Amino acid sequence: MHMSFSVAVAGASGYAGGEALRLLLGHPEARIGTLTAHANAGTRLGEHQPHLRSLADRVLEPTGVEALAGHDVVVLALPHGASGKVAAALAERGDDAVVIDLGADHRLVDPAAWEAFYGSPHAGTWPYGMPELLHPGERTAAAQRTQLAGTRRIAVPGCNVTAVTFGLQPGIAAGVIEPVDLVAVLANGYSGAGRSLKTHLLASEALGNAQPYAVGGTHRHIPEIQQNLRSAGAADVTISFTPTLVPMSRGILATATARLVPGTDPAAVRAAWEQTYADEPFITLLPEGQWPTTAATAGANTALVQVAVDAAAGRVVTVTALDNLVKGTAGAAVQSLNLALGLPETLGLPTEGVAP
Repeated sequence: MHMSFSVAVAGASGYAGGEALRLLLGHPEARIGTLTAHANAGTRLGEHQPHLRSLADRVLEPTGVEALAGHDVVVLALPHGASGKVAAALAERGDDAVVIDLGADHRLVDPAAWEAFYGSPHAGTWPYGMPELLHPGERTAAAQRTQLAGTRRIAVPGCNVTAVTFGLQPGIAAGVIEPVDLVAVLANGYSGAGRSLKTHLLASEALGNAQPYAVGGTHRHIPEIQQNLRSAGAADVTISFTPTLVPMSRGILATATARLVPGTDPAAVRAAWEQTYADEPFITLLPEGQWPTTAATAGANTALVQVAVDAAAGRVVTVTALDNLVKGTAGAAVQSLNLALGLPETLGLPTEGVAP
């Protein structure tokens, strides 16, 4: 199917915006339109994204509806709170573009959860850009893809959320793990913290150092993880979630554990993950004994998953690796956009990692 579309990217000088551009440049149907920024408006893209050689001379315009309007697709790679305002202004203008929010503004269904974790009014809920998300009663994802087909609004998931969801949702849907007393500990690349200049993100602070952050139930991705696992069939979800910055530029390695439902055969555990991901183009359950690594997913729209039963502890252990900027953000956006436009879901998306 030939369906050429123009794309404007707001926040093109940041990590998420740059990654969206990198993928869109490899998409056979995408034409790059206006690029905008806030503090970097008026500068050339090559000053901020020197790896995007074909766009290096593009001048970044100020982010506003006038610059973004008139495109088939608008990608909002903006901080939380900013994308909601821009999206609302586009809607008021009557612009018919497909709008993709790489930020958090439109992910959560519950306004109270948004206000509790983000401290501002809720901007509303959009169709959720995780095609692989299970719905109640499903063992393989179908309803979520139907929801994305033809939509004009897409809320891209949080990168940490994606890793934890992929690790745990098969067991929730199959009823082989308990949805309470979940524990997730993540190793995160520094690009997930954004491009802002902060002392703890300096190389002198980061190299040779591992730093936990948002400890003790304070991370803003927690309600989104709970929302997704409820979608997979959990009546109630409690999770202890601890991310840790480690010295790598990109990638997430998420170790998530759950109580094994008493009496469950370990073979049924692996079968649950096999059934869920057997036909997924971007999620691979690795052979038994082989463990995911972040390098194997770098630059690719893939997630590698492994599951094991710790019989002595009575827990199921899952490990998921993905690139936070690709499958965790921009790749999920392009994948969902393909579905929204009626294009093949895999179009323009790389599946080969870059290692070592």
